[in-house]
Amino acid sequence: MSQATIAFANHDQIRTLFGARDQYLRQVRDSVGIDVVLRGDELHLQGDQAQIARGLEVFAELQAIIKKKGRLKASEVHRVLDEQSNGETSESTIELYEKAKNVCPRSPGQTEYVRAIRKNDLVFCTGPAGSGKTYLGVAIALNALRQEQVRRIVLVRPAVEAGEKLGFLPGDIFAKVNPYLRPLLDALSDILSFEQVKRYIKNDVIEIVPLAFMRGRTLNDTFIILDEAQNTTTTQMKMLLTRMGTQSKIVATGDTTQVDLPRHVSCGLIDAIERLSNVEGVAVVQLTERDIVRHRLVSEIVRAYDRKKHGKTSRKK
Repeated sequence: MSQATIAFANHDQIRTLFGARDQYLRQVRDSVGIDVVLRGDELHLQGDQAQIARGLEVFAELQAIIKKKGRLKASEVHRVLDEQSNGETSESTIELYEKAKNVCPRSPGQTEYVRAIRKNDLVFCTGPAGSGKTYLGVAIALNALRQEQVRRIVLVRPAVEAGEKLGFLPGDIFAKVNPYLRPLLDALSDILSFEQVKRYIKNDVIEIVPLAFMRGRTLNDTFIILDEAQNTTTTQMKMLLTRMGTQSKIVATGDTTQVDLPRHVSCGLIDAIERLSNVEGVAVVQLTERDIVRHRLVSEIVRAYDRKKHGKTSRKK
């Protein structure tokens, strides 16, 4: 059983979405096959992964209609549901061709993220830990590989962490950087079998590499994911972005509240978003704690730290 949450700006939007005597809500629930529970200004969806994916698609389209027109008609609800029931594959569902396994976004923010990657060659995604930035990026990269849209996947991470230095770690350079690249390997292993991951890496179909090793390369037909991008400098970010060759994509993900760079060094992710957000073919997606899909407490932890941070800021004024 999967779950997802949809947040609304106010209760009026929910009343419009539900319709008179909740008729629209019942139609969506019965057509898609999900359970819907209202708590405050949030809808909580329950069902299997495919049902959740369809439900998020339907509610996202209905929300867009309400936002644009300020109301919702029965004919519009029927049209959206008909499009779903015609057997069309949800554009946000990620087919992995691995024992019929699919990956589905579990929040409207994650759905927006998936759509952005599919429609753009360069995507910046920011958000807190557990919001699916890396996992969904890796899943889409594997989908592109299986569909032969790219020939290889390159997963990149800066070797910068809070208070740690590579020189303090034992072993050769590859042993030293392994702890920094491990989260990318974990994401791969969660989606593919261990043997498949080993085979891809051995055949250089998937490469996991420290950011410093990217200098001087040009990557064609490649899906590049830069993880922990908040720990890149502006120079490093420019270097990575200019590695993009023909028929390639770059997805840069990071949490701008957890920058481990020295105080005097500018964050390359924030700088790149400011410079490139209005460029055609570039998308910026901002996930929030509402998109967190880890343990329930992770959302509470993020909120608690945000409240403490804002409290300190307000006292300084």
